[in-house]
Amino acid sequence: MQAEIYSTWRHLFKLDPDRSLTDEALDAVCLSGTDGIIVGGSSGVTYDNTVELLSRIRRYEVPCALEVSDEEAAVPGFDHYFIPMVLNTSRVEWVIGRQVQALRKFGAFIPWQETSAQGYLMLNGESTAAKVSEADTELSVEEVEAYLYMADRLMHLPVVYMEYSGMFGDLPLVARMRRRLQGARLFYGGGIDTPGKARQAAEAAHTVIVGNAVYESLEQALQTVGAVRCAELL
Repeated sequence: MQAEIYSTWRHLFKLDPDRSLTDEALDAVCLSGTDGIIVGGSSGVTYDNTVELLSRIRRYEVPCALEVSDEEAAVPGFDHYFIPMVLNTSRVEWVIGRQVQALRKFGAFIPWQETSAQGYLMLNGESTAAKVSEADTELSVEEVEAYLYMADRLMHLPVVYMEYSGMFGDLPLVARMRRRLQGARLFYGGGIDTPGKARQAAEAAHTVIVGNAVYESLEQALQTVGAVRCAELL
């Protein structure tokens, strides 16, 4: 049941509560035909700016999920909630520490049927998220594969997110890892700022996430929706 809402998602826009987006731009994003919106960010995410962004998105019918990166920004009213777990860090707080702390406070109130764990592989060492979590991004193919096996076969996580935030990633590696998965859905994000890159990513991963381009090149970002629709998994 948990996977129903995102099991067919191919294209998502990721919006950051800490970044400005005009009403006109948000209108274009929400009416673009994307499968959904993920709300989340690596820094500056608060309860207030998350509530504000959600209230603006709720004027549209597009599904909206929250990536809960901070317990203080856990806002009710989203269609789904993703709980990130950074797989390639030696700091246990980013794997289970912060999650357990939040569960001690809010476990009885969490809508479990609408909540999923999300295993992150941070693969751009220059990204804010990788620096904050002190992720080991210098991984061999075999090491990436081992993390995928752990997430998919041992931990049975429903989503694995290969995150190259700020750069266009190694798409042959992404495609290879997708073929290794048995139960998890593979999300890809990073450097998608043209329709061509979006199509390449859609040929490699189950779900493509477009984030920075919304704020930096909106017209190009909007065109990624159609590009993903035209792509076939290789």
